[in-house]
Amino acid sequence: MAIVGRPNVGKSTLFNRLSRVKKAIVIDEPGATRDRNYGEAEWNGRTFTVIDTGGFEPVSRERMLIQMREQTTLAIEEADVIVFLLDGHEGLTPSDEDIAAILRRTRKSVFYAVNKIDGPRHEAQVYDFYRLGADVIFPISAQHGRGIGDLLDSAVDALPVIDVPEHDDSAIRIALIGRPNTGKSSLVNRILGYERTIVNDTPGTTRDAIDTPFSYENQSYVLIDTAGIRRKSRVSLTLEKYCVLEAITVLTRCDIALIMIDAVDGVTEQDTKIAGLAYERGVPSLFVLNKWDLITKDTMTIGEYVRQLKDKLKFFDFAPIISISALTGQRVTKIFDFVTELHRQSTTRVPTSQLNAVMHEITSAHPPPRYRNRPHSIVFSTQVGIAPPTFVFFVKEPQAIHFSYERYLANRIRENLPFDSVPIRLIFRRKKRDKK
Repeated sequence: MAIVGRPNVGKSTLFNRLSRVKKAIVIDEPGATRDRNYGEAEWNGRTFTVIDTGGFEPVSRERMLIQMREQTTLAIEEADVIVFLLDGHEGLTPSDEDIAAILRRTRKSVFYAVNKIDGPRHEAQVYDFYRLGADVIFPISAQHGRGIGDLLDSAVDALPVIDVPEHDDSAIRIALIGRPNTGKSSLVNRILGYERTIVNDTPGTTRDAIDTPFSYENQSYVLIDTAGIRRKSRVSLTLEKYCVLEAITVLTRCDIALIMIDAVDGVTEQDTKIAGLAYERGVPSLFVLNKWDLITKDTMTIGEYVRQLKDKLKFFDFAPIISISALTGQRVTKIFDFVTELHRQSTTRVPTSQLNAVMHEITSAHPPPRYRNRPHSIVFSTQVGIAPPTFVFFVKEPQAIHFSYERYLANRIRENLPFDSVPIRLIFRRKKRDKK
């Protein structure tokens, strides 16, 4: 679902409300959002991706606005449903009419929403927008939530139902994510032993996410090859910017992510963004340095590559790394050793008694910072979830646990418990006072 409209009509405010996170920058200034922003939303039991776009000025010749228009055009092309947001305070403008004409040519479901209708006294401002030819116009207030439910009821019903293939519950689902042309499809074909996907040097050959079940050494797997984004010959922005949505989509369905990196190019900014998506979602990941056969090597080469990768991806420096060649098959089967171990760690549960014994040692060596000039201790710990392993710590004041101490705990837990290669989640809750 893409939100489009002129600059400063409230798109980012609506995006934040739908995705329930303060992810998009919201300031009263046109053009604050220049790129596309992706978030996950849920309504009436349906989960979907919502896209926040930059302001759409159809006829502007300013370079920044041209690039914003290109981003919006791409969002429209990728979306199944479009919410056309209009400004109830400013009224209908020629730019609105131009955008409406463009949207009519898309032949997609478009829902017209007039924003900043904060109460019944403002509803008369909606009538003029019917000149756009819409049968239904939704008066809403993105800031206060007014009318959002009616809009979502209709928009979500128009979303296609995607049938996800059912597979053996014991199968480990592996997603291949990464920039275009890093060798994802070549690796799929090498693993499966036949041409399951088209391999072409042109980035974006793969159009649909492909799920393929297979077995290796008596273990069932499902390999998810992400969809490449087709070349947009009429836009100036680089293709690497268009693979974020596909990574978000498959990361919600996989157990393990193989983050493909072109060893010839090295770690790029886009590689960092893609790795960040996996980290934020707690997906155990293996960094796969592909095209290793093209690298001039000596005994120091792999060590230098690992150092550079860990330096650029400090937040994910515990994830394992392997160098391969999908073309020659070099070390490809070794991937499954890492996948098996990552899956084992991600689904491990530690007994509460063992966890609390380890936490006692960790906090004795380095206690939490004092709270209100008094000792601040972790009273009790327990593991409440897996995939990712999730731990709850009961303390006097959760807000007093600084991020740096939380990171210290995470690092020590990885050192002392069987989670050294996977993301973990730490939750701090207030200890209930004893009843007298």
